[in-house]
Amino acid sequence: MDDTTRTELEAAAFRRLVQHLRERTDVQNIDLMNLAGFCRNCLSKWYRAAAEEKGVALSDPEAREIVYGMPYEEWKKLHQPEASPEQMAAFAAANPQH
Repeated sequence: MDDTTRTELEAAAFRRLVQHLRERTDVQNIDLMNLAGFCRNCLSKWYRAAAEEKGVALSDPEAREIVYGMPYEEWKKLHQPEASPEQMAAFAAANPQH
């Protein structure tokens, strides 16, 4: 497989992942962190870092909007309840570096 095709496939998979996460608003970021060790915010930070590597200025709010499909504060109001004590305890156990 040539590099261009690989990059196109990776980009398509990324777009599908982002679409899936936008559709699954029932899946909370803390649940993603507890199960997979990353969340929508991590994805947006990786996107911003990749942009910076290419010399593209992108703020955290701009990168989050790309991932969430709307401003982050709006998404939180619509879809993100407070984390339960159980979720927070699981997060602390699974992610001591955070």
